[in-house]
Formats: sequence, C-alpha cells, structure tokens
Amino acid sequence: MKRKASAVWQGGLQDGKGSISTDSGVLKDTQYSFATRFADGIGTNPEELIAAAHAGCFSMALSAELSKAGITPERIATAATVTLDKDGGGFSITAVHLDVAVKIPGGDKAAFEKATADAKAGCPVSKVLKATITMDAKLET
Repeated sequence: MKRKASAVWQGGLQDGKGSISTDSGVLKDTQYSFATRFADGIGTNPEELIAAAHAGCFSMALSAELSKAGITPERIATAATVTLDKDGGGFSITAVHLDVAVKIPGGDKAAFEKATADAKAGCPVSKVLKATITMDAKLET
C-alpha cells in the first residue's frame, strides 16, 4: 500500500508560499507558509500534519491493541503535540506528546495500560519518528 501527498513552494523561505495536496482530495491546494509554520499565520504546516497523522494512527493502533484483549472502546480521543526545536543544522522535531482519553465502560486498567504502551510503540507513525514520544493516557469508565 502506498499513499501520496504533494507540495508546491513558490518564492523564498520567508516571503514565499506553498500549497499541499493529497491524492484522497482531503487536502487540495491547502495553503502553508513561513508564517503558518513559525508564527500564527492562517493555513497548515508540516508539523501540524505530522501531529494529525500521529493522533489518528495511534488511535487506530490502540483500538487494535484493545481488541486483542477482547475490549471494544466506546471512544478514543488522542491529541498529539509536536515540538519543533532549533538545532545546529536548522530545525528538528524533537518530541511528540500524546494526550489520550479512552472510554471503556467497566474497563480493565492493566489491559488498558498494556494496550496504550503497545500502541505507542507499534503505531507506524511512532515508528517513523526519531523524536522522543511521551504519553498521558486516561481511562474513563
């Protein structure tokens, strides 16, 4: 399976602008720029897209891990916060923090903790990132 997205950039780094599109059509010429990446401009940025991908991937991986334990969650809500830090050669994504809330009526805390740890390690987006990944996971019953 392969998925594809594309980006077009026009101009210099600080005064230029770009657009991002996905083959699925969910993003179509979505605007991004220096201001959307490093300030509060309107549009998206690569780090925000990585955060969205990680939150979505982790939620699905957690659902799969819970299923292995015979648990069907009512709801999994994940927020991913990506940290972009300046380093000697430019910038690096140094960390991702996952905030997870899972509603499992009558949930088994031990099974929940194992499933969240396994999902964090096994999610394909987690595997591709070299960043430190931390997590706060809350079980709602």
